[in-house]
Amino acid sequence: MIHLFEWYWPEIAAECEAFLGPRKWGGIQVSPPNENRIVYQGQDRPWWERYQPISYKFETRSGDRAAFTNMIDRCNNVGVRIYADVIPNHMCGGGGDGYGTGGSYFDAGHALQFDGVPYSRQDFNDDKCYTSSGNIENYGDANQVRNCRLVNLVDLDQGKQYVRGKIGEYLGDLINVGCAGFRVDACKHMWPGDLEVIYGALPNLPTSKGFPAGSRPFIAQEVIDQGGEPITAGEYTGIGRVTEFKYCFNTGNNVYNMRYLETLGASWGMMAPMSALVFLNNHDNQRGHGGGGHTITFEEPWELKLMTGFMMAHDYGEPRVMSSYYFNNGDQGPPGSQPNGWPGDCGNGWVCEHRWPAIRNLGMFRGSVSDPVTNWVNGGDNQIAFSRGSQGFIAINGGSSYWTGSITTGMPDGEYCDLIQGDPTENGCTGPTITVSGGKANINVPTGDKPLSAITTSYPASGGGGVGPTVSPTGTPPSGGGGSECTSCSNCSQKRDCGVLGTTESECVRDGCLWCPSNIQGDPWCIHQSGGSPTTQPPSGGASCNVADNYKRDCGYAGTNQQSCQADGCCWEPVYHSAGVPWCYFPA
Repeated sequence: MIHLFEWYWPEIAAECEAFLGPRKWGGIQVSPPNENRIVYQGQDRPWWERYQPISYKFETRSGDRAAFTNMIDRCNNVGVRIYADVIPNHMCGGGGDGYGTGGSYFDAGHALQFDGVPYSRQDFNDDKCYTSSGNIENYGDANQVRNCRLVNLVDLDQGKQYVRGKIGEYLGDLINVGCAGFRVDACKHMWPGDLEVIYGALPNLPTSKGFPAGSRPFIAQEVIDQGGEPITAGEYTGIGRVTEFKYCFNTGNNVYNMRYLETLGASWGMMAPMSALVFLNNHDNQRGHGGGGHTITFEEPWELKLMTGFMMAHDYGEPRVMSSYYFNNGDQGPPGSQPNGWPGDCGNGWVCEHRWPAIRNLGMFRGSVSDPVTNWVNGGDNQIAFSRGSQGFIAINGGSSYWTGSITTGMPDGEYCDLIQGDPTENGCTGPTITVSGGKANINVPTGDKPLSAITTSYPASGGGGVGPTVSPTGTPPSGGGGSECTSCSNCSQKRDCGVLGTTESECVRDGCLWCPSNIQGDPWCIHQSGGSPTTQPPSGGASCNVADNYKRDCGYAGTNQQSCQADGCCWEPVYHSAGVPWCYFPA
């Protein structure tokens, strides 16, 4: 997962199609989609106004409901799930009245009136808080932490059925439009039993959005537990994943002594790995909030590259990568212009760590491995390497010069694309390869900008596991399973792949298709042409969808969904196999 902090919905949709989907990133945490209070500090609206809800309408500076749902559909269509940041603990800060980003009236003074939900005074916890200020004054008192206001944010009473129902309606609405789950803000300030009731009443993820029947939303709960307080992360692990803030400083404090990370896990006082959402930094502790120790951020780019490689390759927890913007003070809101599209740097004041060359293909590595960490090796100069069983291998060079050698792996012998030093393609690699011989990888890992090398069995040097489409064609394919809008290589606005992995020019032409070599990563070279009649045209009536992966011929285009696929008489099988296997393919 990548946290695209404060991105607008259309820009996220484009990033899914052009960058994240092709590079196998599985999901995005998006900023809160609900209506919020408008806060001005001089001419700047701070980032934290997004965490002051006014209603549960989808109306923020990121976009409206139509833009939000369009983003979700476009991202789901390329295999990238959306996880919304949600705020069930509170509404806005106490005091004053006005209108939110969606035009809803609120009175956060004595009335505690929020017309857009609606909530009124009886829906809040003020009568349960006995501190003189009404705020949390002692974090050693669990009742205060859960019943009093967090920095004067008016505190909802999730113990009341009406409040639970309104929160559940909002989360259910997000699910129904295609969200795959949530990052739940400030869970430490809500009773676990109340959250369990709310989560348990949520609907399954909709099959109409491409989720398998019976799928449940993924829930990651923010609980800041650094020890020394009565409320612990362990109280929440039975109802969802929990943010493991200890991971931030356990990695940050050992970036110059990476050999010690060999035992990183529950033995370090962290929660069990299957309960943990892990990250190196987030939007809070980038700005000095939410935990102590050395937190690595984009201000230490080399260290961040080392530890992001470690986090994405290691088997502890479910990882989330932060994608940031530059700021001069801890309140500063996002830049006035959105990031530039891929390819290239984001620019316009955005950091975009996820596009850094050392990080951008780590989703491919993570998505290719499931075996536990094995074959840990310590080099001589803050260098480590390890395998993920027989599926993958990574070497991380925290030293001052190249790390060269022959390192034991559990991988089968062969030649593999280095996912960090270049890109895999359908026909090979754009960068160096790594040879495994006798179970040992011959490495030559640089330091500096890309201090990592990583290989997996899904990306051999012979090709077949390339970066997917970097553009998302528009328009709807014509019915009938053949045709497209391509009349020649220079007049082709909607490329529909006519080949299988390894298709040659002669095979492409034989099948009545266009052979159009492209320098755009993931573009098909063998393309259906308008009016053509390939020999791979699906037969009429009752054709079998029982086709081996390496014989599945793509019947779709970037963004094809189940409806358009099956309308073309093709087979729809949204299952993650090895890279490059189409979900929409011609019948046998």
